[in-house]
Amino acid sequence: MDVAHSEVFHTGTPVACSSCQARHGVVCGALSDHQLKELGRHSLRRKVDAGAEIIAQGAETSFYSNIMRGVVKLCKVMPDGRQQIVGLQFAPDFVGRPFVRESTLSAEAATDAEICVFPRNLLDRMIAETPELQRSLHDQALKELDAAREWMLTLGRRTAEEKVASLLHLIATHAEPQTAISAAFDLPLSRAEIADFLGLTIETVSRQMTRLRKRGVIVIENSRHIVVPDMDELEKISA
Repeated sequence: MDVAHSEVFHTGTPVACSSCQARHGVVCGALSDHQLKELGRHSLRRKVDAGAEIIAQGAETSFYSNIMRGVVKLCKVMPDGRQQIVGLQFAPDFVGRPFVRESTLSAEAATDAEICVFPRNLLDRMIAETPELQRSLHDQALKELDAAREWMLTLGRRTAEEKVASLLHLIATHAEPQTAISAAFDLPLSRAEIADFLGLTIETVSRQMTRLRKRGVIVIENSRHIVVPDMDELEKISA
């Protein structure tokens, strides 16, 4: 541990950043030690309770954030008040839209979470000065576009069982602890939210969860805790 600390100071990387999961994420992984120090001086770690709003749709935001722990759900609110979950974000995802002050989505903590908040103006300047950071954000945008297209396929063409399995696989691949073959996690969404996200009824979601449990694909403990004994089997069903 002492060696690791000495290496941190030797390389110039801030101690807080060295142990942070977002250190090698989209933003921080593309920054120099000097830029990390500057960002670190202006950043703030914030704990967010489940259900608390991080960014409101239509609001002008003065900050960006990295997710350090927990799950964040992205929602779109229609003019008549109806709401649709359009995505989930996990550690160490980046929350925000560079150079666009007004948020087109709302971001809400689906579970108790912890985020690292930093000023928008500071990061916008770093983006303009750092080609590597520009490429990193561009690559991330393309990955999110690919994921959105894959989710359109899930909603439009996959069966109810495949939809539920796809969502469980998505969550499982970001779960901790996770091994090469298994995963365990608490569901970040209620049955009603899962139904909303997948375009199914609550009853259908419950039936498909029970079906996967009876087949041994998942183990359900205390209604929200899910164990996936074989990730490959879950992936086969989702695909």
